[in-house]
Amino acid sequence: MIQEYLNSVEKFIVVGDRVLVKPRDMETRTKSGLVLPATVKEKEEVQSGYIIKTGPGYTIPNPEADEPWKNEQNEPKFTGMQAREGDLAIYLKNGTHEIEFESEKYLIVPHSAILLLIRDDHRLE
Repeated sequence: MIQEYLNSVEKFIVVGDRVLVKPRDMETRTKSGLVLPATVKEKEEVQSGYIIKTGPGYTIPNPEADEPWKNEQNEPKFTGMQAREGDLAIYLKNGTHEIEFESEKYLIVPHSAILLLIRDDHRLE
């Protein structure tokens, strides 16, 4: 399922501590059989989706940057994130940003908005 989305978004570069999520289709029917319109489900605070791409993580300060007379250009350093491509993420919708690319809906989610990750280590093999 994830592979079909990877081809269209290969050129995306996710910045910082954010992840690109393909929202999962939500159930439109309650347990009692009541059909809910899509707008009701879209307003829920907690949603889920598959992580398509991740950013490099949180930047950490470079302790050698105090010496501006050095001409060395050090690459920025990052602390990695727990989220990985292919994980199912349960996240807070508040703070996400929706984009549309090639008629597909994606969300840019800050790592801090992710509440839970469900990882199937055998999914992408």
